[in-house]
Amino acid sequence: MTPNWPILMGAALLASTSATAQSPLPPEAAVREALDQHPQVQAALARVASAKAHARGLRAGPHEVTVTGSYIRRSIDRDGKYDEYDATVMKGIRLPAKVRLDAEAGDQGVVVAENLAEDARHQAATALNGLWWDWLAAAAEAQVDAETVRNHQAMLTALKRRLALKDVAPLEVDQTAAALADAETILAQSNGAVALARARLATLFPGLALPVSAPALPLPEVAADHLGEMAQQVIARSHDIAAANAEAARLAALAQRAKADRIADPNIGVRLFSERNGAERGAGVVMSVPLGIGARRAAADRAAADAKAATAELAAVRASVAELAATNLADLEAKRSAWQFAQAAADSQQAALLRLKRGQALGAIDLADVLQAERLAHAAARVEARARADTHRAWTKLLIDSHNLWIGD
Repeated sequence: MTPNWPILMGAALLASTSATAQSPLPPEAAVREALDQHPQVQAALARVASAKAHARGLRAGPHEVTVTGSYIRRSIDRDGKYDEYDATVMKGIRLPAKVRLDAEAGDQGVVVAENLAEDARHQAATALNGLWWDWLAAAAEAQVDAETVRNHQAMLTALKRRLALKDVAPLEVDQTAAALADAETILAQSNGAVALARARLATLFPGLALPVSAPALPLPEVAADHLGEMAQQVIARSHDIAAANAEAARLAALAQRAKADRIADPNIGVRLFSERNGAERGAGVVMSVPLGIGARRAAADRAAADAKAATAELAAVRASVAELAATNLADLEAKRSAWQFAQAAADSQQAALLRLKRGQALGAIDLADVLQAERLAHAAARVEARARADTHRAWTKLLIDSHNLWIGD
């Protein structure tokens, strides 16, 4: 029995949050609606309609009924004047093999367009994923910066009280005030980055309703037992490969069609005529066959070369998608490993800072050492927040590329 991957992966993703935290991703239904409204997806869907219309045209065939006729008023010396006319109705007749090949080419064209439409949805989902985590990463860094500002504010308030009691030197107050100003500058910059990231997301995906504040960034959890299967799904479910395969089949059918078209379709019809005021009347069958040779041979050679190129391009697309699957795994493993190291470094820096603060309270540690430790802890926390977001980004990208998130077939 085939596992229900969207449910399985969704459960794994939800496991990345704590028991009380919500998923950091936007609601599934809202994302799908936003993707449907994306201009590239809309354009691709319009091309599907175009391909279906083209397929109907190929089934109908290129030949139409042609009606020709003439009317002549003729005058003959010593014989009188006569009304004469003729009419011909003709239509080209496609040979049976051409009918089948035209239908096949049209059907494969629809398959190409449908897969390209799904790939457009995939690309839009990938873009949304990147913008979403840009926003959450910037917000997580801003939260770290805000906490640092609060720490410096509390430290400055305490030092000012001690200064009033002449328990500390004015220099320490000045140093702390300078550190606070630096922290506030960084916070202002990070708040700007949050606003910019949110504006980009809202502009490029206006159909996605965004909360006022970015969701909290939970600790990432990856369904490590399923990574190999998901990498295989990246290839098996690739619309790039499906589109390239259908395009190769379409051009192969067109190559056979061009080869068959070296024997031109005949035009068959009926001719009626009346001469000498109807004294002479007739009806008969007429036929015409184009006898072009060089141009038709060149068209067949060109179509065969196009089909060969499409086959080579299919192999290139397969290799590209396989490379995507492999790099997705490698990137996820690298990002997760970097986050784990960053988390350990941030924890160590925070522990060192707490010890230095306790030492300062006892008078054994200088304020300069505490401020330096604060800067190091702040930098480590920022690195951890960014690494955490990057791990989420790589994980959800793998979910999207394997069609287990947002674009499940």
